Amino acid sequence: MTIGTPNYEPVRTARELSAGRRSQGIDVLRGLAVVLVVLHHIHLRFLINHYNVADLLPQWLGKVLFFSGYYSVISFFVISGFLITSLSLNRWGSLDRIPLLHFYRLRAARILPCLLLLLAVLSALHLAGASDFVIKPERASLGRALTAALTLHLNWLEGHRGYLPGNWDVLWSLSVEETFYVLFPLLCLAMRRESGLLICMAALIVIGPLNRMALMGQEPWEDYAYFSCMDGIAFGCIAAWITARVQLSRSMMRAAMILGVAAVMLIVAFRRQTFGLGLTAVGLNVTILEIGIALVLMALAHGVGNSTLSRGTALLQLAGRGSYEIYLVHMFVVLGLMHPFKSLFGATSPNSAVYALTYGAMLAISVLLGYAVQRWFSEPFNKALRANRKKLPHATECSDYR
Repeated sequence: MTIGTPNYEPVRTARELSAGRRSQGIDVLRGLAVVLVVLHHIHLRFLINHYNVADLLPQWLGKVLFFSGYYSVISFFVISGFLITSLSLNRWGSLDRIPLLHFYRLRAARILPCLLLLLAVLSALHLAGASDFVIKPERASLGRALTAALTLHLNWLEGHRGYLPGNWDVLWSLSVEETFYVLFPLLCLAMRRESGLLICMAALIVIGPLNRMALMGQEPWEDYAYFSCMDGIAFGCIAAWITARVQLSRSMMRAAMILGVAAVMLIVAFRRQTFGLGLTAVGLNVTILEIGIALVLMALAHGVGNSTLSRGTALLQLAGRGSYEIYLVHMFVVLGLMHPFKSLFGATSPNSAVYALTYGAMLAISVLLGYAVQRWFSEPFNKALRANRKKLPHATECSDYR
C-alpha cells in the first residue's frame, strides 16, 4: 500500500527506479488498485444498506470494477516488495548490508504519521458513540483494537473475532505488510548472502497457495492470514532483485509486459474461467496475479510501457501518489456520504444516473481527501523525520513507496 516528489522525469532504467525516481507507470498501477478498492467498498456499502445495485453494470464488468478490492491489495503487496527492495539495493548496495535502525526509521517515518492520526480520530469517534465507528464489544474493546493495530496483528484479531468497523478493517493489510518489513532486514542480515534470502522468498511463494487452500472457507482469515499474503511481497522482492542483478534485453521485457498483463487479466476479468480451471480451489489464482504484477513491474523498470501509461492518466497518477492515505481515509467519505443518501431516498432505489453520480462523488472526494492528507500532512512529517538523521552513502531523500 510510498510517495516521491510530485514532479519527476519518467523512469527509463532500473537504475533510475532504484535511485528513487518515480515511475509514472507504477503510479498508474497504484492508482488503479486504490480506485478499485474504493469502488469495492462503495458498492458493498450500498449492498449492505439493501439498495438494488447488483445490476448497475453487466455482470462481468461489475465483477471487475466492484469486486476486485482483494486483488488490488495483493497487487499493492507485490508493488511494495518490488520498490522497497529496489530502494534498499540502491541505498546499501547489497541486502545483507541493510542497517536495521535506519531501515525501521524510514518505514516509521512513512507509515506512522497518517496511521497515528487515523487511530486518534477513530478512537474519538468510538468514544463519542458515532454510528458506523463504534466497535462491537464482542469483537474487541477500543484498547484491544488499538493494541492490535499498533502491534501489527489486527488481521489476526479480525480473522478470529470478526470484522471491525470499516475504517478499522482496512488496517488488516498494514498488519501483514509491516510484519514482513519488521522481519525483512533481520532476515537479510541473518542469511548473509542474497541467495539465502531468495531461498526464503521462494519458500514464502510455495507456502502462499498452500495456506490459502488450507484456510479456504474460514472467512476472513483465509484472506487475512500472514502466509496467505506474504508471497505477494516475496514476488516483488525477487522481481526487484532480478531487475537489479540480471541483464535483460528490451525484447524480453516486452514479452514480460505482455505475459504480465495477460496473467492479470485472466485472474481479474475471467474469473469464471479461472474457477473452472481449478486455480481458485488450490490458491493459485492469487499466485498467477502476483506473477503478472511482478512481470509488469520488471518491464516498467526497464522503461517498457511507461510512456504509454503516462498518457491521459494524470488523475490515476495523482491517486497513485496518495494511495496509502486514500486507502486509510476513504471509508470516512463512503460512510459519511451514505447518511445524506439514505435521508434523500430512504429505502427507495433511485435510477442508475443517481447511483453513477453518487459512486463518482464518493470516489472523487476519497481521492482528493487522501491526496490532501498525503501532501499536507504525511509527507511533511515524513520529510521532517528523515531530515534529522545522519545521511548515509547512496541514501536517497525521495520518500519510499509503501
